[in-house]
Amino acid sequence: MSEPAPGAVNALAGGGYGPLVAMVLASRGIDDSRKAKAYLDCDAPLLDPFLMTDMDKAAGRVALAMAQGERIAVFGDYDVDGITATCLLTDFLRRHGADVVSYIPGRLEEGYGLNPIAIHQLHSQGVKLIVTVDCGITAVAEAELCRQLGMDLVITDHHECKQVLPSAAAVVDPHRPDGGYPHKNLSGVGVAFKLASALSGSQADVLEEYADMVCLGTVADVMPLQGENRVFVAKGLQSLAHTKRPGIAALMAESGCAPESITASSIGFMLAPRINAAGRMGQIDLAVELFLTQDPERAAEAARGLCELNRQRQAVESEIYRQAVSMLPAGKPPEAIVLADEGWHQGVVGIVASRIAEEYSCPTFLICLDGEHGKASSRSHGGFNLFTSLSALSPLLESYGGHELAAGFTISRANIPEFRREICAMAAQYYTDDVPRTVLDVDCAVSPELLTIPNVDGLQILEPCGNGCPKPVLMMKNLVIDRISMVGGGRHMRLRLRSGHTGINAIYFSANPQAASIQPGDLVDVAFTPQINEFRGERSVQLNVLDIRPSCNADCSPDTTPYRDMQKGSLTPGEAAALLPDRRTLALVWRYLAAADPVQESPMCLCRKIVRWSGSAMSLGQLLTCLDIFRDVGLLTIQRQHKYISIRLTPGEGKADLNRSQTMQRLLHAKES
Repeated sequence: MSEPAPGAVNALAGGGYGPLVAMVLASRGIDDSRKAKAYLDCDAPLLDPFLMTDMDKAAGRVALAMAQGERIAVFGDYDVDGITATCLLTDFLRRHGADVVSYIPGRLEEGYGLNPIAIHQLHSQGVKLIVTVDCGITAVAEAELCRQLGMDLVITDHHECKQVLPSAAAVVDPHRPDGGYPHKNLSGVGVAFKLASALSGSQADVLEEYADMVCLGTVADVMPLQGENRVFVAKGLQSLAHTKRPGIAALMAESGCAPESITASSIGFMLAPRINAAGRMGQIDLAVELFLTQDPERAAEAARGLCELNRQRQAVESEIYRQAVSMLPAGKPPEAIVLADEGWHQGVVGIVASRIAEEYSCPTFLICLDGEHGKASSRSHGGFNLFTSLSALSPLLESYGGHELAAGFTISRANIPEFRREICAMAAQYYTDDVPRTVLDVDCAVSPELLTIPNVDGLQILEPCGNGCPKPVLMMKNLVIDRISMVGGGRHMRLRLRSGHTGINAIYFSANPQAASIQPGDLVDVAFTPQINEFRGERSVQLNVLDIRPSCNADCSPDTTPYRDMQKGSLTPGEAAALLPDRRTLALVWRYLAAADPVQESPMCLCRKIVRWSGSAMSLGQLLTCLDIFRDVGLLTIQRQHKYISIRLTPGEGKADLNRSQTMQRLLHAKES
C-alpha cells in the first residue's frame, strides 16, 4: 500500500474528482487531472491498424480473396476470445460478400490451434485461404502443410511468439519482435477487429457494429483495461446494455445478467463461463450459433443449452478437483503441482488448475493422459512465467503454447516425472520460503467518515474496472468485530464492525470465522471494496471484504530475507544477529503458543497476533526462527498445509535445552564468524 501524496490528492480534488477517487488515483501514481483523464479515458482515438507488422499483407490477401470469389476459412479457438474473434470476422466478411466458412477445432478431438485434420478438411471444401484468429503463431509445420496443398495462410494472433515464425502470407501479432505496434496487449478478438478495420477503412463503423464481441473477448481473456482495450470495453458495455444480437440478449436473460447494469465483472463471472462451456464440453457450435443467429427462438435455445452445459461443467470440475486434491503428497506442498490422470476431461482441467493454483499458492499443471501421451493445462501463481518455463523445458515436451499466466502442452507419459522434477526446481528457485506468494494490493487507508453514499457513488468514474484498472481496494485499521453471522447457507459471513462509535456493515464472501481466524471482540484491519447496498428502497454503504488481518500496535515486518539466507547456508553475521532470539522473545512466542495450542494460521497472521498480544515488535523471519528452535528440541511439530502452518506442542518430561537446537547453534556460529 502506498500512501497518496497530499499534494496529488488536492490537485485531483481541485480538478473535480471526489475524495475517494482522488485518493485512489494518487495512490496509483496519478498526480494531476491530465494524467487522470488519460488513465480513465474511454474515448481515446484508436491506433491505425496498419501500424501492426504485416497488416497490409493480411488485408491485401483477404481483399484479393474477396475480389476473386475464393472460399475463405476463419479458423479460431474454443474460448470466449477465440469464439468472438471467429464470429466477428466471419460475420464481417459475409456482410461484405465473401464466401466464408468458420472453423473452430474440437477441444477433445483436435486440441488447440491449427492442425492437419482441419487443414485437410478445409482443403476438401475448396478453401483457398485460411485466416487464423487467436491462434496460429506457433503453427510452423501447419503453415508448411498449407503451402504443400496450395492454400494460403494469414495468421492473426496475440500470443507470445517463438523464435521461428510460421511461413505465411502474413503474420499479424502485436508481440512480434520486429513489430512496432504500441499496444501489445490486444486480445485475439482485438487483433481480428483490427483486420476487419483495415479492410473496412473505418474503425468507428466496425466498432459500432462489433463492440459487444470485442468487449466480451477482451474481458474474458483478462486483458489490461488500458489504452485501446479500455475503449473497446467501455463501448462494448454500452452496446451490451442495448444489444441487437438476439443470442446475447437471450444469454443475459437466461443467466440473470441485467443489461442495464452490466459490468466487466458480470461478464467475467456470469457470461464468459457459459460461453466457455461450449468449448469445454465439446459443443462449440452452440456458442457460434449464439453470436451469429438472428432468429430469437434459435438464440433462446442456444442460451439455454449453454447454461445447461455450464452446469454439467461445474459437476465435472468438482469431481476432478476432488480427485486432484486427493493425489497431492502429504506434508509440505510442492513448489509446483504436476498431476496426471487417464479419466480427466480435457475441457475442464484448465479451470481446475486455476482453482488449485489459487488455493495452494503455486503453479499447477494438470495432465490428461491418453495412452503414452498427455495433454496438459497449466495456470500460474505469484508471477511465475509459464511460457518462459515451458520454453526452457521444451526438450521434454512434444508441443507447447500460451502465455505467462496460462499455457498448454503435450508430453510423453515417460517424460512426466522428469518434467515434475524440473518444474518444481524452477519454481523453488523462483519462490522464496514463507514469503506470501500473493499480496493484496491496497490502494490506500481511509477513515470511516469518508465512506458516504456520494463518495462511494463517485467511484463509478473508475469503471470499467478489471486487469490494469482494478476496482479500488481500501483499508481501515483498528476496527472491532461486534457481530458475525453466517448467510447464504453458511457460505458467507456478514459482519458488524465498529470504529469508535461508528457502526459499519460488511459482507465477506466464501469465508467463515475459522478460515479467517476471527471472532467477536477482535481488533482487526480490513481490506475491502466499498459498495452501495440497496434494500427495500434504502441505500447504504457496505464493505465487500477481501481480507482481514489482526491489528498490530508494534512493528510486524514480513521480511524473511535473513531467514531464507540461513536456510541456504549464506547467513551473514549481521543477519544472524538480527535473527537470533533472546530469552524474552522465545518466552513470548512459547507462552502464546501454549495458550493457543493447537494453532493453524498463515505464518504472517500468526506473527501479527503474537505482536498484538505481546506489544513487542517481531519480524516474520524471527518468528519462523523461534518455531524452528522449538521444533529442533522436540517441543512442537510443524506441518505445512499450503497457505497455513499447523503447530502442536509436544512437551517432554524435562526442561528442553534450547541451546542444543541446530538452528540456535547455526545462528551463534554465524554471528561469531
